[in-house]
Amino acid sequence: MITLKDEEEIKILQEGGKRLSWVLKELIKETKPGVSAFFLEKLARKLIEKVGGKPSFLKYQPSFSEKPFPAALCVSVNEIVVHGLPKKEVVFKEGDLVSLDIGMFYKNLCTDMAYTVVLGKISPKKRKLVETVKNALKEGIKAAKLGNYLGDISYAIGKAIRKGDFLPIIDLGGHGVGYQVHEEPFIFNFGKPRTGPKLKKGMVLALEPMAGLKSNAVVELEDGCFVTLDREVSAHFEQTIAITKKGTIVITPFLDF
Repeated sequence: MITLKDEEEIKILQEGGKRLSWVLKELIKETKPGVSAFFLEKLARKLIEKVGGKPSFLKYQPSFSEKPFPAALCVSVNEIVVHGLPKKEVVFKEGDLVSLDIGMFYKNLCTDMAYTVVLGKISPKKRKLVETVKNALKEGIKAAKLGNYLGDISYAIGKAIRKGDFLPIIDLGGHGVGYQVHEEPFIFNFGKPRTGPKLKKGMVLALEPMAGLKSNAVVELEDGCFVTLDREVSAHFEQTIAITKKGTIVITPFLDF
């Protein structure tokens, strides 16, 4: 069932999203060659506590997972698309693409966001991949209008990714959010316009475009992370939005959007 949030809940989500955006901004600043994913995990927990929130990923076990997630932050490097574990042995290097995915409860309501950080010089093709996926998120948000359909969002995201000569990841996507980390509906990153549920006032959605450099297929590893089938790099962005009668609100704004 798709849940609808009232105006007061959306205000709380906006405040929580603003705080989470600040946390992610600080984490991005520290994402540099020589830094470990585990360092960012420790910092994420401190920053979430500082802003009065609680990590939503820590000990969370989605229906598709065999065990709870052991961290507050997903750190997915290069071929890891999502759910990368922030391990001590994962040390960033020049040329890495690092996806930071983070969620937080604030006053019992949850927001979720992700950003792919580029470390140093990368090839033009990889740069285009990152910019294409970021742009796909913008296009998805534009399509998320009261009265449109979920398929309009999926179509806009997929069209933007294909326009960049890439393919959207087929088995992963966005989701509803707010009361829980993952809620209905699942949001594919490809689809047909005017299909699926109609967008209604009070829907809170985490749009989550992702694409691989060459392949749109993924495989799940034993530790629960998803990697591209061909082990080429991927890019991933995510923002939480709310559908309201006054327009669509970006709950978790990026600084460069």
